[in-house]
Parts: sequence; structure tokens; C-alpha cells
Amino acid sequence: MKLKISSIFLLVAVVALSAFKNSTKPVTYTVDASKSTITWVGKKVTGSHNGTIALKSGTLNVNGKSVTGGGFIIDMTSIKDADGSAKLEGHLKADDFFGADKFPTSNFVITKVAGSGANVTVTGNLTIKGITKPLTFPATVAVNGDGTITATAAKIVVDRTKYDIKYGSKSFFESIGDKAIYDEFELAVKLVAKK
Repeated sequence: MKLKISSIFLLVAVVALSAFKNSTKPVTYTVDASKSTITWVGKKVTGSHNGTIALKSGTLNVNGKSVTGGGFIIDMTSIKDADGSAKLEGHLKADDFFGADKFPTSNFVITKVAGSGANVTVTGNLTIKGITKPLTFPATVAVNGDGTITATAAKIVVDRTKYDIKYGSKSFFESIGDKAIYDEFELAVKLVAKK
């Protein structure tokens, strides 16, 4: 009888400890926009362009050393061309591309993070021009010595036509020839976040 009661107490203790262990809540880290970067690359038949976009704000939900959620907001009015072309920057901000006057921000909200350790797969919803579509990409997460978290996605491929950006797309204008702009563009995002 004593053995049975001891076993029951041991079982209750194990269940209580495991419930306590699993009840830890993620900590919200705030993204430091001044230390974070977003770069873009757009390609066309005759070459490519690249540049930057400013991060407006963001958060990362962190449980231990793992990112479990969060998101970030992009300032679409800040699109810069690396070559300094005011004409290209104006065109990218115009209605036939990102419509920055009407849609001054885009955002990404994390819905799932798969994997463990530094290398993960992030799934979430990207909203551009008021249109939201799911997006999945590989990322790395690092816990830094100063207590900050760095989340990096070196190559996020986005199909602009899913967001009603059809300018110069061969998918919609077959006779465009060598003036075609590829449907997909790439983003590289580095988020540095602190408690």
C-alpha cells in the first residue's frame, strides 16, 4: 500500500513539473529598426536592380532560444535604389508597382516556425498593397552575447503578381519581349531584437 501511495505521489510530482515546464510563456522582443536591414533585388531580361527598404517596427516572440512568432512592418515610402536612380525609386513607389502613397506600409506576420536550433523554416502572411498571401522561407536565429536575438532570412522569394503588381510581367503581357521584368523579386531581412 505504501508503495502504491509513493508511486501516485511520484506520478503527480512528474505531471506537475512537466506542466510547469510547458507553461513558460514566450518573451516579446522589440526589433531595433536602426540595427535591422531589408534589402531587395528585382530582375529583368536585360539586368537587375537592387536597393533597400526601411523597417518601421517589429517584434519577435522568443521562448528560450527559439523564435515562436512575431512580425515586422516595412516602410514602403522608403524604397531606395542602390544606384540612386530617383526615376526608378519613383516608379517603384507608383501605383503600377507598390502604390506607396495609398499603401505606405507592408507587413509580415509569423504564423509558424518549424525546426529547432539555429536553422528554422518560417511561415507567415505577407501583406502588400492590402493583399495578404502565405509565404514560407528558411531563416537562421542567433542568441547574441548582449542578450539580443538576430533573425536572418537571406533569400525570401516573393511573386509580385500575387499582390496585383503586373507591370512589365510576361505572365500578363506576352509581347513585352526584352522589356519584361521577372515576376519574382527577392528580399533579404535581418532583424535584431532586444527585450
